[in-house]
This record gives sequence, C-alpha cells and structure tokens, in this order.
Amino acid sequence: MAKKGKEQAPLQWAEMKAENSWTMFKVIAEFVDGYERMNQIGPCVSIFGSARTKPEHKYYQTAVDIARHCVEEGYGVITGGGPGIMEAANKGASEAGGASVGLNIELPFEQGHNPYIDHDKVFNFKYFFIRKVMFVKYAQALVVLPGGFGTMDELFEVLTLKQTNKMAPIPIILVGSEFWTGLKSWIKNVMLDEFQNVSPADIDLMPITDDPKEVVRIINDFYAHEALKPKLDLG
Repeated sequence: MAKKGKEQAPLQWAEMKAENSWTMFKVIAEFVDGYERMNQIGPCVSIFGSARTKPEHKYYQTAVDIARHCVEEGYGVITGGGPGIMEAANKGASEAGGASVGLNIELPFEQGHNPYIDHDKVFNFKYFFIRKVMFVKYAQALVVLPGGFGTMDELFEVLTLKQTNKMAPIPIILVGSEFWTGLKSWIKNVMLDEFQNVSPADIDLMPITDDPKEVVRIINDFYAHEALKPKLDLG
C-alpha cells in the first residue's frame, strides 16, 4: 500500500485592499480624459522606437525627417513622449509646425517628457493599456523604428489587432532594413513556413524601408482608397 504523502497546505490568497476597488474609476477617468483631448487633435501618425537612441545616431535624424514629412502631408505626430526616437519624432513635428503629441507614462527610470511636445498635448498616463489604446485609436499609420521590448510590444499588439480585424486597416511601416529584415525573415521562415502559425498575407502587413519619403508615400497610397477615421473601437 502506497504511503500517504504529506498533506499540502492550502494556497494562500492575499485579499485585495478595499481601496483598490476604486482603481476602475481611475481607469475610467484616464480613458475619458484621453478621449476628450485626443478627439480635438485630428489625424496623426504614431512613431515608435528606442528611448536609448542618441541625437548623433542616424535613426534619430531619420525619425526627425519622417515626422517632418508627415506634418507636411497634414498629419500630426504621436510618440511616447520620452527621449530617443520619441524625442526625434516630436522634434521633427514641432519644427515643421505640426501637432506634436506625447503620451507619457510614469516609469521609475524615465523622468518627464521631451521638450518638443506641444504644451497642450502632453499626456501623463499611469496605466500602460490605456496609453496603448490612445496610440492605436487615433493613429492613421504606425511607423516603427529600431527599439527594444516596448517597441516590439506595440508592434506585435497592433499586428494582432489588424490580423484579427479588431481595428480598422492601418499602414504599419518598419524603418531600418538592417534592424528589421532578420525579424521579418524569421517570421516567414519559422512562424509561417516551418510552424504555419501565421498566414502568408500576414507577412505583407509590415513593409520595410529606409527612406523617410517612402514612409509618406506608403501612407498616402493607402489613404487614396481609405477614409481617415479613428482606428480602434472598444464598443
């Protein structure tokens, strides 16, 4: 007869403090403030990339040029409000006289926002998921330069929303062939060809370019057949 094992103690579950029940009201308030303010800005392009990119790096100037070209075509520019590529994109938009929006997030290792955001377009979010909704809902295109985990998170979330038809169509443009070509090849060779975890059409969702003018051309070609409108409906 098998010896009965030692009786396991029940798992402990920490009770939620009553004050945390108010979190949903904080979330609602952050959504309402974001919607009301973003609705007034008009069509924008969201530009992502590393906060660690220095002003002397070539991709910093590329982001400046892309933002400037977007403004010249009538778009505002949305970034995460921080340094690096975000700062560069806000700088390009500001210098070109367009709307320069910064969706800042409270982080322990990033303080404040960059100086190129319009004073009335500085947002400070506590919740990442609300900030991400604002990035997507009001962006007519997503332009992604080299970055880290945060950049990848935004890219793949938008790809998933687009793949599953949970958001209206939007151009997703990867800038920097030396950075993105290997990832796109892995998606094709491993995710698609070897494991069949995506569809062939999914590979075409993210063109790669190194030319800021090509970014604007892709956006303009897309909207020759699509209407400018909010891209994400949570209703």
